[in-house]
Amino acid sequence: MACRLLAVTAIVAVAQLVPRSTGYPWPACGTNTTFKPNSKYQANLNRVAATLPKNASTSPNLFATVVAGSVPDQLRAMGLCRGDANATYCFGCLTQAFQDLQNDCSYDKDATIYYDACILHYSDIRVLSGNDTDPSTDPYSLPYPENVTSDPARFNRLVSALMNATADYAAYNSTRRFATGEADFDQEFPKVYSLAQCTPDQTPAHCRRCLAGIIATTLGDFQNYIRGRVLWINCNYRYEITPFFNGPAMVRLTSPSAAAPVPAPAPAPAVQPTVQTPSPAGGGGEKYSVPGVVLVAVLPTLAALNLVACLCFWRQRRRPEAQAKQPYRMYSTEAEDIEMVDSMMIDVSTLRAATGDFAESNKLGEGAFGAVYKGVLPDGDEIAVKRLSQSSTQGVDELKNELTLVAKLKHKNLVRLVGFCLEQRERLLVYEFVPNRSLDLILFDPEKREELDWGQRYKIINGIARGLQYLHEDSQLKVVHRDLKASNILLDTSMNPKISDFGLARIFGRDQTQAVTNRVVGTYGYMAPEYVMRGNYSVKSDAFSFGVMVLEIVTGRKNNDCYNSRRSEDLLTTVWEHWEAGTLAEVVDRCMVGSFPEDDVLRCVHIGLLCVQGDPAVRPMMSSVVMMLGSDTITLQAPSKPAFFARNGADNMALSTSSVQG
Repeated sequence: MACRLLAVTAIVAVAQLVPRSTGYPWPACGTNTTFKPNSKYQANLNRVAATLPKNASTSPNLFATVVAGSVPDQLRAMGLCRGDANATYCFGCLTQAFQDLQNDCSYDKDATIYYDACILHYSDIRVLSGNDTDPSTDPYSLPYPENVTSDPARFNRLVSALMNATADYAAYNSTRRFATGEADFDQEFPKVYSLAQCTPDQTPAHCRRCLAGIIATTLGDFQNYIRGRVLWINCNYRYEITPFFNGPAMVRLTSPSAAAPVPAPAPAPAVQPTVQTPSPAGGGGEKYSVPGVVLVAVLPTLAALNLVACLCFWRQRRRPEAQAKQPYRMYSTEAEDIEMVDSMMIDVSTLRAATGDFAESNKLGEGAFGAVYKGVLPDGDEIAVKRLSQSSTQGVDELKNELTLVAKLKHKNLVRLVGFCLEQRERLLVYEFVPNRSLDLILFDPEKREELDWGQRYKIINGIARGLQYLHEDSQLKVVHRDLKASNILLDTSMNPKISDFGLARIFGRDQTQAVTNRVVGTYGYMAPEYVMRGNYSVKSDAFSFGVMVLEIVTGRKNNDCYNSRRSEDLLTTVWEHWEAGTLAEVVDRCMVGSFPEDDVLRCVHIGLLCVQGDPAVRPMMSSVVMMLGSDTITLQAPSKPAFFARNGADNMALSTSSVQG
């Protein structure tokens, strides 16, 4: 229940592990044996979870195995971190892995989970030994079906040569059994980046045999693909056309026929972004590296993304299918975006049929941009169709932004974009249908909110935090949402939250910390004070909005109710006064049915107060928030007084402010 990394995949290995979740970070759960709560196996698992992350992170090779208990309750576990991680980064990743895996694979004795920066596996049968390099246990291949459009045969040779050179270096030149590579042939043919790793308990020969096995059996599946990845418990490899590892490459190739790698300069120690985690007694925080920010991608600018959307408008009058598409040059970011978006086009006739020609009976709701309708596609899939109002003046730009942004984001706590339509003057975005609609419709309804017990409320808080961490820190794009509120949190059949409505979202560069706008648009009561007053927005302004939602979820009260009524105090003021008086229990929503753990509830209030502090610099990063939510061993510092600012009685506001350099 803490910081999630940029996801990759799951793997089939011991005990016929199968994926149970389609969302990040890709756990693989056993199908054969389970254990009971409070059993000896559970006790052994708890013991291992308390020791293995430290053992691995303090190991020179970032690797550890542990055996706990005796048969039939014996548990064997293995933890491995990527070779370019540091100790703190590794510890945080594996700690999170234990928390997530026990949640995703509840009571399965065999389980594996894969993050971008670490692997965790435990089993009651065995952990694959370093000598076990037979890939017959079916490594999981993750192809990215984006085809090379320029000299694919040469590209395939390049990838093969680079992967084998990287595997050689990992096996024979690294005690961590880890290597990164780079192929740079000429200016017209872009670079390719690679990574290979084995568990460090293998001999050089065993490691090379393991990598040779998965390369030989899977690389052919990636023919003509610009990136590919294979994960197995004992070894893995990856290649892409954009850099994704820390430090300089350990191997460089300058021609596809190179027989041996040219060693690069030794990489500098990985320097990774940190988040401030509160320390005891309100003192200086202990710093943890954020898992998942090791990916450094060559990203399009927002202007390029908007260009893609504009081109999509132009391409709505598509040529006959029999006519060949204009080939785009390989590795053109704009071309890739166009192809990605083009593949998501849905005919307007299909959407009219799905929604009963946008029948009033199928309308799910309406906002400033237009209405949302429920629909059913011919294959039976339920969808939600956002229809831009014909009279909207600013909605087109927001629609472009949402289309080009959401299409690139994949996380189980973000609403999934199915497709779009830009035909016959229609501007339509098509999303997965989320049956329980938005959080505000349940949370602020006097009767319906009784359906939300504490377990569901905590799941919603935690899921929103995970989704935000992905946006801020773990996705290829660094995204600030700017309009987080309860009505933009959708709930699926299992009450899992999904962040929606990215019309106001903005992309940041990886090193960018904030931006300034002279057009402040959002929802009053959720916007951070520095955004309202000076136009400054950042991941910390999203954290403020998250903190408001946490307090709303715990109390059942809407923060901006007071702006539309005669009540003199807003929710933040009320909660703060109870914090100072030591009576926080009095603000907890008494509509929750059944008992709830008071300590956990009050801890969430505490976290919410940390997020709404007046100074953006002292608000926690979302990865730190998720760690606080997932562990009661982290001592929370005392929050400072929440930020307050003048009220104007308006729920939605669009102010003009002078630009301020911040």
